[in-house]
Amino acid sequence: MDSVRKDILGYLSAMHRVVALVRPVQSTFELGCAAEVFGTRRAGVPQHYEFAVCTESPGPVPTSAGYEISVTRGLSAFRSADTVLIPGWMPVETPISARVRRALLRAHERGVRLVTICSGVFALAQTGLLDGRSATMHWAHAERLRRDFPEVRVEPDALYVDHGDVATSAGAGAGLDLCLHLVREDHGAAHAALLARHMVLPPRRDGGQVQYAPPTPPGDALDGLLEWAETRLSTALSVEDFAAWLGVSSRTLARRFAEQLGTSPGAWLLSRRIAEARNLLENTDLSVEAIARRVGLTSAVNLRRRFRDQTGTTPGAYRRVFRGS
Repeated sequence: MDSVRKDILGYLSAMHRVVALVRPVQSTFELGCAAEVFGTRRAGVPQHYEFAVCTESPGPVPTSAGYEISVTRGLSAFRSADTVLIPGWMPVETPISARVRRALLRAHERGVRLVTICSGVFALAQTGLLDGRSATMHWAHAERLRRDFPEVRVEPDALYVDHGDVATSAGAGAGLDLCLHLVREDHGAAHAALLARHMVLPPRRDGGQVQYAPPTPPGDALDGLLEWAETRLSTALSVEDFAAWLGVSSRTLARRFAEQLGTSPGAWLLSRRIAEARNLLENTDLSVEAIARRVGLTSAVNLRRRFRDQTGTTPGAYRRVFRGS
C-alpha cells in the first residue's frame, strides 16, 4: 500500500498545476477555454496537467451565463501552482485588491507562470509586471489598455504574446490558441497537436497573426480628404495628390496626419487599401488579382506581400477563415 501511495504522490508531483483565478461575474467561456485544455481528461491523451479554480473569497461566484459556480479554494492555491491563469477581468476598470496583487507578485517571484485570457490582462497590468513589455488583448479594449497603462507596449494585432514568465492573449477564442501554445512549449508539438485534434481545433495559429477586427472607418478628419481618398482607392493615389487636394505642402500634410491620425499619409493609404481588400475577400468571389486592381495595389503579387505584412496571413487564408474552403 505504501508503494502505491508513493507512486500516486510521485505522479501528482510531476503534474503541472494550473490554477485559474475567478471573480464575479466570471466569463464561462474564458474559464472553459482553460479548463478544456488543462483540466479535461480524454481517452488516449496523456494528462500532464492538474487544473484547479480559486477565488479571493471562497463561496458561490456568479457567472456571465446566469448561474453560480461553487469555488472552495482561496488564494492559498497559488502556493502549489506552476501556472496561475486569469480568465477574464470584467469590468476592465475593476481594481485588484491588495491581497490579490500580493499573491500574484509572490507567485511570480517563486517562478510561477502568469497567464491571462482576454480582459485578464487588466488585472495583470495592475501588478506592474507588464511595464516595459509587450502584451495583447481583444482589439475592442486595446486602446483602453494603452491609455490606462502607458508603460505597457500594447500589440492589438497579436493573438497572444508569451514572455515565458508572463503571457497574454487577445479575445476569448485566442485564449485557446495561447493555452495550446503553452502545452506545445511544455510538452512538445506532437502532444499539443494530439490535444488539438481531440478538441477539433487547428493545431496552431501563430501568435503574431492579426486579430480579425473589423476595419476602422475613415472618419471625417482632414477636411474631407479621407472620404475623398476612400472613393479613389483603385486609382494611383500619391501623397502629392493628397497635398494638392488640401492645397498644402507635403510637409504640412505629413504634420497634420501625424497630429490627427498618429500615422503618415502613405501608411494610412495602405491601411485603407488593405481594409478594402479584406472586405472584398469576405464578401465577394473576386480573384486576388481582381481585388488587387480594385484596391490600387496593381497585382496579386503586390497584394499578397502587402497583405501579409499588414495582417500576418495571406489573402487566401484570410478568405478561408470567413468563407470556408
